[in-house]
Amino acid sequence: MKEYTTQEIRNIALIGHGNSGKTSLTSAMLFDAGVGNRLTKVDQGNTITDFEQEEIDRKITISTGVAHIEWNKIKINILDTPGYGNFLWDAQAALRVVEGALVMVDASSGVEVQTEKGWKYASDYGVSRIIVINKIDRDRASFDKAVDSIQDVFGRGCIPVQLPIGEEGNFKGVVDLINMKAFVYETDESGKFQQSDIPADLKDKAEEKRMEMVEMIAEQDEEILNKYLEEGELSTEDIIKGLKEGVKNEELFPIVVTSAGMNIGVQQILDLVVSIIPFPGETGEIKAKQKEEEISIKVDSSEPFSAFIFKTLSDPYAGRINIMKVYSGTLTPDRVVLNTVKEKEEKIANLVLLMGKEQTPVEKVNAGDIVATLKLKETLTNDTLADPKRPVIFEPIKFAEASISFALEPKTRQDEDKLSTALTRIGEEDPTIKYRRDAQTKELVISGNGQLHIEIIVSKLKKRFGVDVLLKPPKIPYLETIKGKADIESKYKKQTGGRGQYGHVKIKLEPIQRGKDFEFVDEIFGGAIPKNYIPSVEKGIQEARQKGIIAGYPVVDFKVVLYDGSYHDVDSSDMAFKIASSMAFKRGVKEAKPTILEPIMNVEIYAPEDQMGDIMGNLNGRRGKPLGTEQRGKMSIIKAQVPLAEMLDFEPTLTSITGGRGYYTMEFSHYEEVPAQVQQKIIEQAKKEGRIQEEES
Repeated sequence: MKEYTTQEIRNIALIGHGNSGKTSLTSAMLFDAGVGNRLTKVDQGNTITDFEQEEIDRKITISTGVAHIEWNKIKINILDTPGYGNFLWDAQAALRVVEGALVMVDASSGVEVQTEKGWKYASDYGVSRIIVINKIDRDRASFDKAVDSIQDVFGRGCIPVQLPIGEEGNFKGVVDLINMKAFVYETDESGKFQQSDIPADLKDKAEEKRMEMVEMIAEQDEEILNKYLEEGELSTEDIIKGLKEGVKNEELFPIVVTSAGMNIGVQQILDLVVSIIPFPGETGEIKAKQKEEEISIKVDSSEPFSAFIFKTLSDPYAGRINIMKVYSGTLTPDRVVLNTVKEKEEKIANLVLLMGKEQTPVEKVNAGDIVATLKLKETLTNDTLADPKRPVIFEPIKFAEASISFALEPKTRQDEDKLSTALTRIGEEDPTIKYRRDAQTKELVISGNGQLHIEIIVSKLKKRFGVDVLLKPPKIPYLETIKGKADIESKYKKQTGGRGQYGHVKIKLEPIQRGKDFEFVDEIFGGAIPKNYIPSVEKGIQEARQKGIIAGYPVVDFKVVLYDGSYHDVDSSDMAFKIASSMAFKRGVKEAKPTILEPIMNVEIYAPEDQMGDIMGNLNGRRGKPLGTEQRGKMSIIKAQVPLAEMLDFEPTLTSITGGRGYYTMEFSHYEEVPAQVQQKIIEQAKKEGRIQEEES
């Protein structure tokens, strides 16, 4: 396997809304670069980067696929990312380690919601972007309307550098505005094209769009602008230089056009990637921490080694596979490195380049490259590997919190025995999945980004690990809090012969700002309670707050002030003070006007305009608070805040209202007090589940 220098590497992620053609474009790029002898298809289930059975069955990308090609003597690492909201965290992780992104836009739909989210992630990470208008061969496709949609959403810095030759069923090639050349393709998906003059009916439009492009490029560089003003034109070299600078600075975003499925225009996209996407480190040094001090890492193979793990796979045969971006130094097999997050040494047994699920051993990688290694003992996503002599830590990816939870019930005892191990393995490759045992109900609760996310986890449990489980209704993560104040005295005294137990506390409870969780204040003076018992008082309250008083949910957003008490020289103990404070807390909460809080979600609903009235009416019945509407292309958007409890069955309802044309996104916003009539239902349900006893209500 050829060794590539940092300057000979380009790292790109394909991002965009689900079904915008990311995997199809990846397949075409691989085919045109000589990987395989046929153009693979999503519909045929034979693509290289969508290899999991769930992806093949559902015809969607669930997990980022990794591949690589050589084009014009440059190595291009390709990350084919998911486009559906439940799995967008994986696209976020991919954007964390690339310098460039191909932003896919459907020619008939324009910019869609997940495209906007992917764009924001790319902007947050400073990733250069090329916008790809795809599926220009489909019915109702319009290049001009797609460009209008792109510029409306992402701004005037988005400039066409290509034009399509024909649209819908007449699409047969592209006009390159940089070189003012036309590329007309055969229709057999071979990727073969004929370079020719621009068709006569496109010449005027091409000249107009080229002038707009040149003027935008000239604005980015004073030297190029002066040359343009003097000569009235720019050379191809000047255009590429200016475009590259504008792309690197995130001021220009070139728009190209393709039909990935027909393999038209794909090679011109690869040429552009090589020409204008920065190589690793070209945009500057990388921030890291070393012993809490922020430092800058130069992306250079002569520097000490450092790498960031951005993805972990759990292979049933190969075991754990960690995929990393090498930020500095070089990496070879049989080397010992330090996991600086876990402070554990790891031995790199082997290095492999991934082509989907296929692995090719490699003996050395340089700074800027993406590579995988197998069977590290401690290392997972978000960890840093480094030379022990320079133990740096890269900032971890901050993934969104899980938005929905279900209870898992193993079908058999055998399934129960295997479930924990299987969930651990799945959790290694999906850091957004959380699972825990509910202390009150004894149920195993799994949380994820949406119902589809959880359903796919259940499917993986069965297909990959042979574990059958039932999904019970989602659990709403209610919380409890207090609205009033209380002043409580509690004494725990027990004498049973020999040494007894004695703890005596006086505490005040009061609410604090929403989201502040818990505050403990020690105002003991004069040794009324010895200092060594104070932590036990706090611990007793911390343990008691895990199971609330009115419905058994954790208690939050309150302050406890310990201001007095007493002790016994012989009978006092940590346990006695822990019990006394727990008793005081439970009584105090009852007196301090306890209430229940529920999670409120930010919801965006996309649907045809003529169905907005029905959707708004449905939201009102779900206690939703509309925040406004806007138009985006052919779709209208309703923004609202809705309690999570009311959104559990919204997906099939929306499908019914819109005939399958509507979709929505949902993410956590904040907690809010539950209305009194709804609280009573929650309390009754808590009694049925055994979260609280009748007398505790």
